[in-house]
Amino acid sequence: MTTHTPTTPTPQGSTAPSATPGGTAIRSAEVLVSSPGRNFVTLRITTSDGVTGLGDATLNGRELAVASYLRDHVVPLLIGRDAHTIEDTWQFLYRSAYWRRGPVTMAAIAAVDVALWDIKAKLAGLPLYQLLGGASRRGIMAYGHASGRDLPELFDSIRQHLDEGYRSIRVQTSVPGVDAVYGVAAQASEGGRYDYEPARRAPLPAEEDWDTRAYLRHVPGVFEAVRAEFGPELPLLHDGHHRMTPIQAARLGKDLEPYDLFWLEDCTPAENQEALRLVRHHTTTPLAIGEIFNTVWDYQTIIREQLVDYVRSAVTHTGGITALRRILDFAAQYQIKSGIHGPTDISPVGMAAALHLDLAIHNFGIQEYMKHSPLTDEVFRQSFTFVDGHLHPGDAPGLGVEHDDEAAARFEYQPAYLPFNRLKDGTVHDW
Repeated sequence: MTTHTPTTPTPQGSTAPSATPGGTAIRSAEVLVSSPGRNFVTLRITTSDGVTGLGDATLNGRELAVASYLRDHVVPLLIGRDAHTIEDTWQFLYRSAYWRRGPVTMAAIAAVDVALWDIKAKLAGLPLYQLLGGASRRGIMAYGHASGRDLPELFDSIRQHLDEGYRSIRVQTSVPGVDAVYGVAAQASEGGRYDYEPARRAPLPAEEDWDTRAYLRHVPGVFEAVRAEFGPELPLLHDGHHRMTPIQAARLGKDLEPYDLFWLEDCTPAENQEALRLVRHHTTTPLAIGEIFNTVWDYQTIIREQLVDYVRSAVTHTGGITALRRILDFAAQYQIKSGIHGPTDISPVGMAAALHLDLAIHNFGIQEYMKHSPLTDEVFRQSFTFVDGHLHPGDAPGLGVEHDDEAAARFEYQPAYLPFNRLKDGTVHDW
């Protein structure tokens, strides 16, 4: 599904800065919705001299909300603006609507921001990271997702990821007595794979079960076994997926200390930023937070008080490169590093934007990397590489990603939802 926006003049009275002499005006913008293995929303901006830029606006399970926000409210404001004015355009889109923040708004702003950076870098004839200050490292350390329903299956998954080149591994496992657990790929595939994600194509979200006490009893033994099998050097990560209270998270972090985790991710819902004080007080296990955060305000307390070690936001959901760079610069003052969100519900466009930022910033930590399906790779032609555990965005001008309209036309949007959890007594719990 493609929405074309024809060339129109900037409305009279608009505050949009028009292109200056020698400048580059935005001629059109298109909202591209397709589903090559899973649903994606892409914004393509075209300038008056025919240069195009891409931005990722995918919001898993709420894709059409962002598509409508862009098509009906943002695109009309872009026509005639100077494509070079990235900062002014960001501030205009954030402040002019009065209603700020939230994942739909920030994903829409991110798509515009990244597309404009793509254009600026193409006009400069440089890969985007060169406009962000140049490379700060030779490559970007990435981690993969290993999982299993039991220890032998988990060990096989870890070995497979090592064979594929990963040198850092996230470990997720089934829990005895719980039918379905986040992050266990074998379970997610039983209803038909949705590009390696637990989301499923269905009119309603699937219901899953959860038992925190069973999880807390089981997970430390899993990491003990993994360390015994793979040794002390392999960086290991784990995602709690917001399912614990602060005191439960503190217990798990303390129990995992002997196994030297690279990080414990999303150990507790962090909308209440102060909750992490309790966790931090009880454990030295490094903490990563933020994949569902959207602005610097979500981080204000936890960065200033050094309550986390890694920032987990995605470029796609946090207002783009412009906004996430600011958050990471803020974090750098407190020796907090990046751990940018990179599952397959971030399109290759969003992934490429993350890699350019990863390569440029000083306080890089690690990059999540789930490989997209072959169908996705047909639609999004990419230049980034993955060699010996490290990613690189490539040196093509701009982001290094192009959208194949003909391939995308074969894959129409289909509704799909992430699951949700209920406890044994029927209470809806954090998924």
